[in-house]
Amino acid sequence: MKTIKRILAVLGIICSAASCSGPKSDWDAVWIGAPWEGEEFDQDNAAPAPIFKKTFNVDDGLDSAKIKICGLGLFELQVNGTKVGDDVLVPNESLYSYRPGFTDDPLVPVNGENFSNYRVYYLEYDLKTYLAPGDNEITVLLGNGFFSSDSRRYVKSYGTPRMICRADLSYSCGKKTSIVSDLSWRVSKSPLIMNDIFNGEIYDARLEGKEEWMKPAVRKAPDGKLELQTAPADRIMEVLPPKSIVKLENGDWEVDFGDYVTGWVRFHNIHSVPRGHAVEVIYPSAEYGNGIQKYIARGEQKDEVYAPRFTWFTFRTVRIRGIEKILKPEHLSAEVVYSNVKTTGHFECSNPLINRVQHLFWRTQTDNMHMGVPTDCPHRERGPYTGDGQVACITAMHNFDLNLFYRKWIRDMADCQDKESGYVPNGAPWHRGCGGGVPWGAAMNIVPWEHYLHYGDISVLVENYDAMKAQLKHMLTWRRDDGTMLQRFVNERGQPLKWLNLGEWSPVAELPDDALVHTFYLWKCAQNTAKAAKALDLEEDYKQYSTLARETYEAFHRAFYNPETRSYGHNDGANVFALAMGVPDEYKEGVVASLKREVLSNGGHLITGIFGTQLFFEVLCQNGLKELAYTAMTKTDIPSYGYWVALGADTLWEYWDGRQSRNHPMFGGGLVWLYRIIAGVNTDENEPGYKHVIIKPTPVGDLTWAKYSTVTPYGRLSVSWKKSSQSLSVNIDIPEGSHASVYLPGKASPVEVGAGHFEL
Repeated sequence: MKTIKRILAVLGIICSAASCSGPKSDWDAVWIGAPWEGEEFDQDNAAPAPIFKKTFNVDDGLDSAKIKICGLGLFELQVNGTKVGDDVLVPNESLYSYRPGFTDDPLVPVNGENFSNYRVYYLEYDLKTYLAPGDNEITVLLGNGFFSSDSRRYVKSYGTPRMICRADLSYSCGKKTSIVSDLSWRVSKSPLIMNDIFNGEIYDARLEGKEEWMKPAVRKAPDGKLELQTAPADRIMEVLPPKSIVKLENGDWEVDFGDYVTGWVRFHNIHSVPRGHAVEVIYPSAEYGNGIQKYIARGEQKDEVYAPRFTWFTFRTVRIRGIEKILKPEHLSAEVVYSNVKTTGHFECSNPLINRVQHLFWRTQTDNMHMGVPTDCPHRERGPYTGDGQVACITAMHNFDLNLFYRKWIRDMADCQDKESGYVPNGAPWHRGCGGGVPWGAAMNIVPWEHYLHYGDISVLVENYDAMKAQLKHMLTWRRDDGTMLQRFVNERGQPLKWLNLGEWSPVAELPDDALVHTFYLWKCAQNTAKAAKALDLEEDYKQYSTLARETYEAFHRAFYNPETRSYGHNDGANVFALAMGVPDEYKEGVVASLKREVLSNGGHLITGIFGTQLFFEVLCQNGLKELAYTAMTKTDIPSYGYWVALGADTLWEYWDGRQSRNHPMFGGGLVWLYRIIAGVNTDENEPGYKHVIIKPTPVGDLTWAKYSTVTPYGRLSVSWKKSSQSLSVNIDIPEGSHASVYLPGKASPVEVGAGHFEL
């Protein structure tokens, strides 16, 4: 018996706690890595990507063959030289394991000791069609991803790359065999001599077929429990041919692909390049998260094709260096990569500028969905910012099927929550470079509720209700004696930490008072948690959080309303927050008049940052200022969406004046009024998931028609309207299982309809 155990230990089937600590899988497999590396990742001495292989025999009569696999940070699986599946950049990012040292970060100290949970995602693939009787070979190439990177101070490594897998084969005769990751595999340095999620990739094709195979090393299991990945993986979602190719005086080629995308350039035939000569793709330097894409050629072979595997780039135009003779459109393409989510919502109207802005959001959102998280920008930080994600989530759900995508990201937030204080950090999974403040952590109370409204699945509230309560518990520690909230984390010298205490961000001019914004989100989170409690039939909790929301509402108006100016601020969006919350009747007329004066005094433009802009257009429309909202929407000078369009933008920007990143989805939050007010499609929180649809089409400005459709849990829902000088016609399609209340302009009572097509 001891001899058997010793043999199994050598093969890596079993291991001691000392060599294989952390959660065990039930796969009878071990985590393996490269023997030339240790447990800890060294950014300054990063090695070539390891490639693992296992040769095995397949008998006749194979009935099924399935594999479970995880490679960290990223992996590519091949069987007999063919890539398995269409997924790229897998597995999805998560809070993989414990990492010490966050509290010593001078900008954003987060207590890494107190995260609530760790998890690691694996994928399952069917291998049957890839296998044949006789000898077969599995290979797994590992990339660093976010697991093995300390780049640009934005992220912190978990360790060196490692993998685990189990393949189960069943035969028609009843025989079953398994292949598991263990020390019987072999590993070599691959031709991918450099890869980094921020810094790019270098591939030396001369090294193909020259691998030196050796025994792998057993690696420590991550702390995270292995779970099947249910959220969508990244895939090549679009392929764009070059729009133009121009040879420059210095010999480089400038290629324009026509849209600002994330992904990479694939060479279909690296043409007439001498052996050892480097072909480089030079991505826009303005997006300084873009790294290297370099291919070192085997030498004048017609079958040289190449694309990166373990990072993405952000670009519309690129320069190609190293191809001297000729570069034709058939030699390359842009492979557009983002999470495999369906576009389910479509908005269009008679104003081309608005349609262009709608497309800008669609493209920006696709550019910022990678590895199961929404990011702030796809180039510079690639950070899963909770504030940026929550402020755009309603607009995003109106455009895409993000049911599983957001469920996964909500789990990330709950995993990163401080298990003692309830604090949710500014990024999830946690990246140490993520700055923010109260509206960022508020995502824990906002995204689950909005998900429930949009998809109607109460389980998302069941799973996250405790985390919503815990986040409120944290917020209440910053509640002041007057009932308002002001979060003020400080450093060891007692000085406030800017990047933990933000309120509004990216303003037109001045930022509103942090305390006003913090208090607004305390009210919002209390209100959402109360609604969640009601949906879950938790009566006592509903009373508790409804009371908190009411008390916070009252405190907000006592503290921030100025009776002399009849306003909550000046040219800073404060009145937008107040009206979104709802102001007391005796204040309302004056506050609406103050907001109108502010907008008009700024030339009819927006006056808000990212969180105020989410509310701006709906607040104006709900308070009798819909024409002013339309004016602001259709401006073409600064600050406006149209200003970006006028400057040739393909995506939404971080600042109204174009500073910093030019690929940020956060201002997309303001576009929700296109669907909920202009098209007029609204959910009912008492019958969520579009079971009951409240439809209030709103002609505005010079629009002569508008239409919006989306795919609900019940099927396709659409509303379109056309306006003439004499009448308004409305066409509605309600899916089976839904019903709608249709409020037509000028009519006091709604038209009640069930499933079907209606012309009103």
